[in-house]
Amino acid sequence: MSQPYHPPCTFTPAILNRVAEIAERVGRLAVRLEAERDLRLRRINRIRSIRGSLAIEGNTLSEAQITAILDGKRVMAPPREILEARNALRAYELLSGWVPAREADLLAAHRTLMAGLVDDAGRWRDGGVGVMAGERVIHMAPPARQVPRLMHDLLHWLGTTDAHPLIASSIFHYEFEFIHPFSDGNGRMGRLWQTLILSHWQPLFTETPVESLVHEHQAAYYTALQTSTEQADSAPFVAFMLDRILEAISATAPQVAPHVTPQVERLLLGIRGEMSREALQQALDLQDRKSFRERYLKPALEQGLIERSVPDKPHSRLQRYRLTDRGRLWLERHKGP
Repeated sequence: MSQPYHPPCTFTPAILNRVAEIAERVGRLAVRLEAERDLRLRRINRIRSIRGSLAIEGNTLSEAQITAILDGKRVMAPPREILEARNALRAYELLSGWVPAREADLLAAHRTLMAGLVDDAGRWRDGGVGVMAGERVIHMAPPARQVPRLMHDLLHWLGTTDAHPLIASSIFHYEFEFIHPFSDGNGRMGRLWQTLILSHWQPLFTETPVESLVHEHQAAYYTALQTSTEQADSAPFVAFMLDRILEAISATAPQVAPHVTPQVERLLLGIRGEMSREALQQALDLQDRKSFRERYLKPALEQGLIERSVPDKPHSRLQRYRLTDRGRLWLERHKGP
């Protein structure tokens, strides 16, 4: 009888210390979010997560566009990118019903995430694939005939391991990318499944934007994957992911109530729906265009409190400005609904 598979990973002191630090912060944050029941903040973070995961794969949709898709609004963008976003939104809606170690659920998740994008959505690949970093191949995956066995062994390990979920989820993520079991969508599936594993340990991870931090460190993400493969040890990738998880947890709390200047506060209070720059200046009774841009408009945009209606063309004559979810959240916290 063959021995159960145990993915190679060296539990370094740095990894164990990072796990302890994250666990402590997660405990404090979970109590705070549960007390506040901040559904709008959770929605914002979910959109950030989806945008980050899709952006790693080359999707150019902004958070504002993904929010519009979620709200059923029309978005001018490539149809494939819109479909990717819709599929991801649907996958996150179904996330809580999936079991991390169940093969049928993993296949169902891929079928949801890649519906209409590939012909073999929800099925293991039947050909060779590699991990790409831009135009560079950094890893050739095992032959397709080995995928069912490799994934069975990995899922069995996941269902029986006593490793801390922070470590187990990161090991799974690396091993999943090494196997690359699908013809496409492996990156976003690996990140989705790590989120699922973490959310079974602590539900707040369903809305913690780890993927957006991975996107900000995309080059290091691929380097960590490659280094782990070269060393035949997932520890470098585990350490990378733990750093991103800690960063995401640390960033979640400050986003609840960003500090705004009196000028930005006036701007937030003055916006009604979508307004042009001229209309906003008139509503605030401001004459100096440069002062309005530097003291009101620019800071509000940089803090993510307002957004452009035409994000790809900042100087468009059709440009309008509107509150983001974060801006509405700030107003509700400080001025009431």
